Amino acid sequence: MAMIAIDGPAASGKSTVGRLLAEQLNYLYLDTGCMYRAVTWAALQQNIDIGDETAVTQLAHDIQMEIYPVRDEEADGRHYTVHVAGQDITWELRTPAVDANVSQVSSYLGVRQEMVKRQRAFGERGAVVMVGRDIGTVVMPDAPLKLYITASAEERARRRTRDRSEQGHIANYDDILADVLRRDQIDSSRTHSPLRPAADAILIDSTDQPPAAIVNAILQMIQEPVNGER
Repeated sequence: MAMIAIDGPAASGKSTVGRLLAEQLNYLYLDTGCMYRAVTWAALQQNIDIGDETAVTQLAHDIQMEIYPVRDEEADGRHYTVHVAGQDITWELRTPAVDANVSQVSSYLGVRQEMVKRQRAFGERGAVVMVGRDIGTVVMPDAPLKLYITASAEERARRRTRDRSEQGHIANYDDILADVLRRDQIDSSRTHSPLRPAADAILIDSTDQPPAAIVNAILQMIQEPVNGER
């Protein structure tokens, strides 16, 4: 299987599942959300108005972004390394400021077009697990296996609260739940590439399931193709 597409809302567990699945299959792994986060981070760093679609889109075209597998000397809990203009910004991508603005940045057509072009180039290498919000519907619609991983908003807010606390950021559950719901609204109602499962995606609710169990279930799907189709 050359390509596995995984989509889902914020903090649904899709990135963890995608990373673990890629490790099990010895596939490349790309969390496409980090690309939109990198553009958002760069816009904030350069004091570009997030509401200025033209300026943010130009930045997306110009940004020098590289994504690397984790090296031994970078084993600090990260799952990939992101450089912008040669600077390692991997941990900067998960700050509250980026969280608060990435949905707006990723709603811009020009930004999405540029990132999709880069994502497709990555996918053409084959043997890849690609994670995002429009992989099965837009980026790689011909992927032989499409998964849509979701969870309740409350569970996703709990996960994000825990993650922020572990990263040393102030984390208020009620504020984070409100932000999760706000991002869901933006992502699902945007004009360009709205968040939704592909028609042939397999839906997985991760609310009460540990990532390892989900990965095992996916591996079972791959090993025992349904009706011989995969």
